[in-house]
Amino acid sequence: MAERNSSMDALILSVKQQGEQNYSVCMLSAELGVFYATLYGGAKSKKRAFVQQFNSGRLYLYTDESHHLKKITDFDVKDMHLSLRTNLYKLWAANLASEIVLKTQCAGDFKNAFILLSAFLDGIDRSTENGARLGTLRFLWRYLALLGVQPDPTSCAHCSSPLQGGTYTGFSNGFLCHDCSPQSSLTPTEGSLSLSREALAYLDAINSKSPREVRETPLSTEDALSIKHLTFRLIEQAAGTRLKSLESGMGIL
Repeated sequence: MAERNSSMDALILSVKQQGEQNYSVCMLSAELGVFYATLYGGAKSKKRAFVQQFNSGRLYLYTDESHHLKKITDFDVKDMHLSLRTNLYKLWAANLASEIVLKTQCAGDFKNAFILLSAFLDGIDRSTENGARLGTLRFLWRYLALLGVQPDPTSCAHCSSPLQGGTYTGFSNGFLCHDCSPQSSLTPTEGSLSLSREALAYLDAINSKSPREVRETPLSTEDALSIKHLTFRLIEQAAGTRLKSLESGMGIL
């Protein structure tokens, strides 16, 4: 059929003015992945008040395939994620996650990308800023798994022995044990990053334990920084481009 009405759960990634009265809205859903739809009506319209960045809820959509048109007919907001508008770190973290989803096109897995991003925004909205920082690391690590490029934090990429701390190197695309690591001490910019046993155990816990159990797992400031350097590097490599959110928000993120 050329025309149809549909509804789905959706998350708003961005809203940009289109002409004098309309808006182009970028959204994410489990059914369509990343897509755009037009919101008609001025800034004072009821729908415009609900259709705002990072709001999530039930979207009602009219599609005219013959004219390549998607139009928002209604949006029933379920969560407005209000703290993302008042906390600078949370806002930048949400922008980073959204940019990753956009640049990677959900890794071709619309459903799980929608679940991951929705859970991330729900989580940081309800967390302290420190909790949101750790939540960002967990999101990035899980998204690397969705992309199929998450390195194994449990065994050496060269000899397969269990890791008691290790070094990530680009040429091995994984963690190396102390015996297999390069003898020279390379800086992060030269290609290697060292992670402690506790940091690797935390990454493994993200994969193997429930979200609640991971949230209750302690992580030192030093280990969190090591994981941050690793995940930021790997996610940019996976996206195949520099991420604007990281470049402009580095002092915040």
